[in-house]
Amino acid sequence: MPAKPLLLAAAATLFAWPLHAEVVGKVGVDWVGNDIIIEAIPDPGVKGVTCHVAYFSRSIIDRLSQGNWFEDPSWSALDCRQTGPIEIGDIDRDRNGEKIFSEGTSLIFKSLRVTRIYDERNRTLIYLAHANELTQGSGKMSISTVPLFDAAQ
Repeated sequence: MPAKPLLLAAAATLFAWPLHAEVVGKVGVDWVGNDIIIEAIPDPGVKGVTCHVAYFSRSIIDRLSQGNWFEDPSWSALDCRQTGPIEIGDIDRDRNGEKIFSEGTSLIFKSLRVTRIYDERNRTLIYLAHANELTQGSGKMSISTVPLFDAAQ
């Protein structure tokens, strides 16, 4: 394999794995082995905030029977809470926010992302879980907010 495609494949694999999420729950939902996975994601830019994201993980049996081998559904649920004293680090403060988590939900074209947006006027951190697809957008999303009453900024 030429070096360039090999490098791209390695980069896609690297960015598909969450770097700081921890699986804290796994609930079986049917007899073919499909599961709902729950991961804890500490915000790397804001100490004292942890998000929990739940998403559907398809089993091998389901993948074989449905014929769509490489993809999980885009639906997810998100909730974020203060889990310690909040200290805001050097975070992106523009309206586009900052990606704090990404996990591949297909071979290369789709990922589940959590983006943090800082609402400075209302002193609130907004966390948005959404699907990011290379070929088409998706309106599947979930939102959670963390108010900053006495946070160190």
